[in-house]
Amino acid sequence: MSLRRNHARRAFSFLLLIVLTTGCSLKKYAINKIGDALAEGNSVYETDEDVTLVGEALPFGLKFTESLLQESPKHRGLLLTVTRGFVLYSYAYVDYEAEVAADEDLDRARALRLRARKLYLRAFGYGVRGLERSHPGFASLLASDPAAAARLISNKKKKHQDLPLLYWTAAALGLSISVSRNDAAMLARLPEVEVLLDRALELDSDWDEGTLHEFKVVFAGAKPGRPDYAAIRRDYETALALSQGKRAGLYLAYAETVAVPRQDSKQFRALIQKALAVDPDEYKEVRLVNLLAQRRARWLLERVDDLILDSGKFNSEKEETP
Repeated sequence: MSLRRNHARRAFSFLLLIVLTTGCSLKKYAINKIGDALAEGNSVYETDEDVTLVGEALPFGLKFTESLLQESPKHRGLLLTVTRGFVLYSYAYVDYEAEVAADEDLDRARALRLRARKLYLRAFGYGVRGLERSHPGFASLLASDPAAAARLISNKKKKHQDLPLLYWTAAALGLSISVSRNDAAMLARLPEVEVLLDRALELDSDWDEGTLHEFKVVFAGAKPGRPDYAAIRRDYETALALSQGKRAGLYLAYAETVAVPRQDSKQFRALIQKALAVDPDEYKEVRLVNLLAQRRARWLLERVDDLILDSGKFNSEKEETP
């Protein structure tokens, strides 16, 4: 594995050397073409079957992309690529490790959560830059008047370029809030996530086979107060129909947002089994995220007795597993 990683590093280094030592106009043209290619469709990371290899390769790929951004700082494709990449890396390899560590080493878990937050916020910063590129004034408005910032993004003819950035920017900020426990300043930023998600849904509620509805299920679990279980179920069922059951993470999201708060062991276990039953090789375009979801599913299953205190009793509000 280290041999493959070294080859990848040499290849990237050679490509970077070529790009950064050519003439100015040719260099920028080459960088922009690379950025366009990186932003199109799923990356090689998202289709890979080796979770460990991806985790080892991502940091170098991210720093490579940041190097390209120094030369072409306004390229939307590069900004999307680095936003998506930092969210993926932090979620799968830092945030997850923090959760696992919390059972045995609170200091290490705290350090990992802090690192995850910084990486999510770095991703968020790049995402905001990408949206600012097409919608001047967006960055300054988002913090002071999120609704006004969202109104700047209203042209459905440009939704193909705005939707991925809206989603990944919202995900970056939402996840940074989720790892900032007891931080009132971060919790106060939940409206920013909400307006980004709502604007994306207004542009195309069916985008990416229900990804936005799946994110609403996840986001519902992060919001303070009593969850609206009926609304969560509607979003879950919509995402399930649009994705045709190919996303293992959707089952996990519903299990953690609904079954755990209701202390419904039967529903929780059923949803975990549904997640584990998804065949990652059948849906290669989302293979990595399914593998990551199934890794989490197995970990959650091991902790069921900690998550649901009395697995022999079910909440009176329980529902059948959808």
